[in-house]
Amino acid sequence: MKSGSISYGEGVRSRGNTCHRDTEARRKVITAITENIIGCAIEVHPNLGPGLLESIYEKALCRELTARSIHHEAQVSIPIVYKGDKLGEHRLDLLVENQVVERLEPVFKAQLLSYLKLTEKRVGLLINFNVPVLKDGVTRVVL
Repeated sequence: MKSGSISYGEGVRSRGNTCHRDTEARRKVITAITENIIGCAIEVHPNLGPGLLESIYEKALCRELTARSIHHEAQVSIPIVYKGDKLGEHRLDLLVENQVVERLEPVFKAQLLSYLKLTEKRVGLLINFNVPVLKDGVTRVVL
């Protein structure tokens, strides 16, 4: 696993403070989930180090998520639809708390942007485990 991505959906915008508060509350929840995922990655990184197969990091990250009672699904299928026709599908390595997408294989910024669009999410996080210090491998992307 060299990279990962995390993304979350954009809140509904309308007049009044209710939707603004809902959006702010949602951002706080997503921030907490994202921080937990990064915390899990920080736990995995020094124990396994860089350079292993993606599947090993995925299993270790799933173990950490389970230990923290964070709901997640592995190898989630996303349909690729063009003008109403399903062309195929793509797989996300992890879907966390049904809101946050974690991508564990090597990913470039353009690919993360595609994931965000396909999943109708607004913010993504690339995590590169092939660095000596994990904080140097984290990049946030916003649509």
